[in-house]
Amino acid sequence: MTHAKLPTPRLVTPPVEPDRLYSDPAPLVTDFSFGSETTKVFDDMLHRSVPFYAEMQRMITEITEDFAADGTNIYDLGCSTGATLLDLQHIDRDVTFIGIDSSAAMLDRAGEELKRANFARPYALRQQDLHQGLEIQNASVVIMSLTLQFVRPLYREQVLHRIFEGLNPQGCLILIEKVLEEETLVNRLFIKYYYDFKRRNAYSDLEIAQKREALENVLIPYRLRENQELLERVGFRGPEIFFKWYNFCGMLALK
Repeated sequence: MTHAKLPTPRLVTPPVEPDRLYSDPAPLVTDFSFGSETTKVFDDMLHRSVPFYAEMQRMITEITEDFAADGTNIYDLGCSTGATLLDLQHIDRDVTFIGIDSSAAMLDRAGEELKRANFARPYALRQQDLHQGLEIQNASVVIMSLTLQFVRPLYREQVLHRIFEGLNPQGCLILIEKVLEEETLVNRLFIKYYYDFKRRNAYSDLEIAQKREALENVLIPYRLRENQELLERVGFRGPEIFFKWYNFCGMLALK
């Protein structure tokens, strides 16, 4: 496989508002959502909440470069503000980019960011709740970066099955998830290390606690092996781990 010279992943311009969604005490912490308030601060949230985020974006780009095939589609499921699409725009393949997200606010922001960057590649942005059916067609690469964990467990196999059916032979799924560990002690330690990471990125204990409560019924992680077994049950080959940092894991699954 040959690579075009890929650019260094773009530096995200700081948002107008930093992530302070959970900085003030709330009498009742409601479930986390991807609405307009989250959208405003989402890029800052990603860089301060996801370890090695820029490196994972770089890895997604180079893996996509090797699996993308001319005349096919590349899907980003849970495309949020369009950051991954922007990082992928320089790959040397004749492809169409399709970003899918359930949040209208995120898609509006993604459209603005693509226009601001003069995104010249063929693309489409689609609003779609992954729980309500998903259509994948002529795909060489499907990306789910921190997305499957927000799909209710009852629907995850169905979503992965639709992805598998829509992928062309030799296509791939790039899946990044928060995961649980098999050993309870190790799991507790990894979570502690993750919260230490967030403190180093200037999140207070109050912010960490309130966001944890907000995510409790929304983000439901699986054990790493559970994710692997789910992918295998659907029909994927592998899956292989290409990134691991405590309770964050990147997997590459092939059709």
